[in-house]
Amino acid sequence: MSRLPRLPLQYLAAFRAAAASENLRAAAEQLHLTHSAVSQQIRAMELQLGFALFERSGRRIQLNAAGRALQRAVERAWVELDQGLQQAAAASGSAVRALRITSLPSFAQRWLMPRIGRWHAAHPEIALELHASQLLVDLEREGYQLALRQGQGPWTGLVNEVLMESRLIPVCAPALAQRLIGAPLETLAEQALLGDAARWTHWFANAGLKRRIVPMASFNDAGLLVQAAEQGMGVALARELLAADALLEGRLVRVSAQALEGFHDQSYHIVYPPALKDEPALRALCEWLHQEIALSARQLRGDLLPPLMDGSPG
Repeated sequence: MSRLPRLPLQYLAAFRAAAASENLRAAAEQLHLTHSAVSQQIRAMELQLGFALFERSGRRIQLNAAGRALQRAVERAWVELDQGLQQAAAASGSAVRALRITSLPSFAQRWLMPRIGRWHAAHPEIALELHASQLLVDLEREGYQLALRQGQGPWTGLVNEVLMESRLIPVCAPALAQRLIGAPLETLAEQALLGDAARWTHWFANAGLKRRIVPMASFNDAGLLVQAAEQGMGVALARELLAADALLEGRLVRVSAQALEGFHDQSYHIVYPPALKDEPALRALCEWLHQEIALSARQLRGDLLPPLMDGSPG
């Protein structure tokens, strides 16, 4: 059996990017090359191999059977190479000086961003590169060291550390909260409610009021939900962690001691590739995140919130 030619690494990088998007222009942008350069590298690669990797129709490209087979092998090799580089860096004692992390926009904006100054004060030698997105990012493929995720996984092939179980609580702006002090649950149910209808219905049922709830508005981003409550749009059933700073600073008021718990899809997690488990910079970030979460929890539990709702149907 004849040996296949050895391919330059840049050819494999161009193939990997083009195979992932099946779009040469997107691959060129990812690699910071011209469209022509990526096209030429892939053509040269196919010429060396002696067979095509893509089906072409005008400007469109699509992996053929050979291309799909090669893509699987290249992805496995890329992961192993990245892990090997990380392990070599750890063995040499040279720690990562920058960490690329990805997070939901709501968590990044409402909780993480206000605390990055404290991270920098504690670890000025380790920079954070934060990517906020609703999309689930492939850490190893996209070159991220850590993700802050919400849900219950499983995130196959990644180490998972539970950061915090999330609780949903009713909050609103102070002016609205003043009108709800001492009021029965029916009064709250008649307000402009913000958030998921099923969760509001569940919350009221747990508090002792069975009623079909139709919120005024719901949001696909939990940060927008908290922001809407801050702006006086109504009462939000919000994630306590995302509302924490606004509660402590008086921009929001919790209107009932009743919380909605046990929703595992609300839990926050730290996830990262196994090869980085003992990497000093990543361990420092994980430990700092756990410490900051514990501090937020202590501050919230220590904050004496008045029993604004009487907790019983009137």
